[in-house]
Amino acid sequence: MICPQPLQKGDKVAVICLSSGVIGEPYCAHEKELGEKKLREMGLEPVFTRHALTGADFILSHPEARAADLKEAFLDDSVKGIITSIGGIETFRTFPYLMEDEEFINAVRQHPKFFLGFSDTTNNHLMFHRLGLQTFYGQAFMCDIAELSGDMLPYSKAQFESCFAPYHGRKITPSDVWYEERKDFSAAAVGTAPVSHKEEHGYELLQGAPVFEGELLGGCIDSMGEMLMGGNAERYSEILADLFMACPRLREDFLRQADITGKYSIFPTAEEWKGKILFAETSEEMPSPQLLREYLEALKTRGVFANINGIIVGKPVNEVNYEEYKKVWTDVVNDPKLPILYNVNFGHAAPRAILPYGANANVDAEKQEITLL
Repeated sequence: MICPQPLQKGDKVAVICLSSGVIGEPYCAHEKELGEKKLREMGLEPVFTRHALTGADFILSHPEARAADLKEAFLDDSVKGIITSIGGIETFRTFPYLMEDEEFINAVRQHPKFFLGFSDTTNNHLMFHRLGLQTFYGQAFMCDIAELSGDMLPYSKAQFESCFAPYHGRKITPSDVWYEERKDFSAAAVGTAPVSHKEEHGYELLQGAPVFEGELLGGCIDSMGEMLMGGNAERYSEILADLFMACPRLREDFLRQADITGKYSIFPTAEEWKGKILFAETSEEMPSPQLLREYLEALKTRGVFANINGIIVGKPVNEVNYEEYKKVWTDVVNDPKLPILYNVNFGHAAPRAILPYGANANVDAEKQEITLL
């Protein structure tokens, strides 16, 4: 695996829209300003890729432009890091423009960059994993760096600052607090703190040995499940109705998701899951326990659970379905010897840790820590 250099003070980092282009909308101008200011305060030079600020409609309708931005960022030796603006639902539509472009593939391997994001960016992470580049599942520009309170959440900020040094030896421990998802992202909310709660659970070992090791691989369970299930548009008709109206061809593409990702072998094979630790978390859509079950069954069918060394599960957003999700995980895995560590701070529920793909990790439930080796 090709490991990019850690960030350094003075580095230029490109903010990119690989899914939603909402950062380019006028009503998000305050978030753009906050995020730029914060990156500069941390010693980085933010730039936006060529199409990043063209607006949500353009970004939705032009996956080829999103792909071109990613390629240009890798070909630009002055850019040392790439941070996704936010997630979305259909990053997979960029695959044909990237995975069939030898110049892009060579650029990834010859000009490796620090790449950071979560949610639908799972698709990009797994694509880069296929190409042999280590990437980082963690914060996004709008969700974390442009935190409306005026500063990144302390736990998330410490995690981001850790990217200025090699990750080896870094320990990930439970946050003392967790935060509810904001309801108001308008300019009126600038300077306000998100609703916070004291962490009452810590890391919970649902089953298996309290100590296990393996290489980290995974992402958002919604994205991985949809990748394998074909992106059933009927199941998400209400969520996707506005998008389908704005871009009718998206409906057909979404139904073809499994075909598109399968064509380029984006999802790891059963053999490639051997010895890994699956990290998985649920999105802000807070899927029902039944839908989570279907997602996990899709992973099970692909041989994931039969080959891995253990699982770490992200904290559910707002702790919705907290207990119900635990039962789904143990029921579907159906192997009491396979360790499952639950309620880890990564993914959609704030604050967010950063997990490097391919990093060898030691998980110790009793010590309440995950050590990156």
